[in-house]
Amino acid sequence: MFITLNQTRFRIHPFPNHLKENTLQGKDLALAIARYADEKQAEGMVILDLRGISTITDYFVIMTGTSMPHLKAIRREIAQRLAEEHGGAKAHASDGSAESQWTVMDFGDVLVHIFHKEKRPFYALEDLWSDAPRVAFESSEAKMTMGR
Repeated sequence: MFITLNQTRFRIHPFPNHLKENTLQGKDLALAIARYADEKQAEGMVILDLRGISTITDYFVIMTGTSMPHLKAIRREIAQRLAEEHGGAKAHASDGSAESQWTVMDFGDVLVHIFHKEKRPFYALEDLWSDAPRVAFESSEAKMTMGR
C-alpha cells in the first residue's frame, strides 16, 4: 500500500495492480535477482548491503552484460522470473535502456544495476559505495572453475 497527502489528510491506497508486493524482500530478493541474472551469464555480480548506510535502498545488485542484446536478456530474465515465481512481482520503476548501456530496476529495498562492460568502470558504484559490506554470492562460473 502507499500513502498520498491530500491537504492535511492522509489517504491509504492499496497497491496498484502493476506494483504487486514482492513475496521476497531484502537479502532474499537480492540473492534471487543475482541468481536469475547469473543464469543469463551476467558477469561481475556484486551485492552490496546498504542497510544503515543509505536511505535510498537496502541492497544494490550490480552486474555486467557484454552486449546490448545481453543487457536486454538479463533485464527480461529478472523481470520474468520474479513475476512467474514470486506472485507476479514487478519492479516499482525501471530506467535506462540497453542503448544507454545502463539499466536500473527498482524493487524498493533492492536496486538492480545492469551495466554494459564499457560503462561499469566509468560509474564505479562499488568504489562509490566501498564502505558497504558485500553479500556472499557464488556465480555459476566460479562454481564450475572450482569443480575442475
